[in-house]
Amino acid sequence: GAPGAIEWRQLPPGHLVLIRQGAVVAEVAPPAAGPLKGGSLVSPAVASRLAQERPIEAQPRIFDVRHRTVYRYAKQVERSIHTFRINPVHDRLQRVISYDLTVSVPGKSLDFEDVFGNRVRRMLIDTPWTEMVIEARSRVELLDVAPLDFRTLKARSTIPLVWMPWQRQIMAPYLLPPELAESQLDELTEYAMSFVKRNDYELFDTLLDINQTIFKEYAYRQGSTTVFTTPFEVYVNRRGVCQDFTNLFICLARLLGVPARYVCGYIYTGPKHQEGVNTVQSEASHAWVQLYLPEVGWKGFDPTNGILTQTDHVRVAVGRNYRDATPTAGTIYVGGGPETLEVDVTVEPAPEPAWDEQP
Repeated sequence: GAPGAIEWRQLPPGHLVLIRQGAVVAEVAPPAAGPLKGGSLVSPAVASRLAQERPIEAQPRIFDVRHRTVYRYAKQVERSIHTFRINPVHDRLQRVISYDLTVSVPGKSLDFEDVFGNRVRRMLIDTPWTEMVIEARSRVELLDVAPLDFRTLKARSTIPLVWMPWQRQIMAPYLLPPELAESQLDELTEYAMSFVKRNDYELFDTLLDINQTIFKEYAYRQGSTTVFTTPFEVYVNRRGVCQDFTNLFICLARLLGVPARYVCGYIYTGPKHQEGVNTVQSEASHAWVQLYLPEVGWKGFDPTNGILTQTDHVRVAVGRNYRDATPTAGTIYVGGGPETLEVDVTVEPAPEPAWDEQP
């Protein structure tokens, strides 16, 4: 064609070309046909990992959650506005039985639902204060007893996923990777593709592999990162906290064309940090990933603990990233000064009702 003309080509079904700034970054074709095992292509390594990671069916559980946040300032705060996202999600897999939010400083409040479906309270405070105590108490029933049930009913899904244009438009906020240097995105894309190739392009096996790899190969180190730490820095340094591991997983999933969103909530770690159960994030809010799987819906992955979410994760808020789902945020217009912050979270099984209290 003429110089400078754009070349077009039609891709066969199942093929994916990743293009960034006009250059082909990666090209993916579905695996060639091979021996079938159980109706799908499964390597021995994948089969072994799936056998180890399949969650056993759980029973519904009811938890009492207490989330207490204390802000202290050296000087009086004369005027401020605050946003609270501490009301747990209520849907078919999680039922809010009761919820109460108290704030020690009076103000004008407004309750609403944001664009992500989170329940939000906004407070405008004109009363001078130096200490504010925010305490939320909730009783929540968790019903996601069998997160892998869909695998017995659904055909094998492979990467790349094929989205209709209108689906991609709806999912756009959850498909955009973070703003990083092109060289960093290229390296992260190559890293993400390594999981795809070693799992025979199978979607769920790839996601389980990423979840387990972050859990096993990345060190949990409090204080080693900040809210500004990027997914690439986490990838290079191989350490962080739940927020960092969640951001890395989200980045890798989006680079593979899998919609991913950030979840903020709580995790039950057992009585007195019982041995053998989830041991991270029992005394603060926790973060994990939800990935949208075709004809399945949003599924929770916890890379900090290397597990699928089930009946020990209480969902509170979701969004594109931490800023969309942060439990408490605010702006001080007058006063303030140096700030100290205390956060304490307890998650405990709700007491069994007495016989005369049962319906």
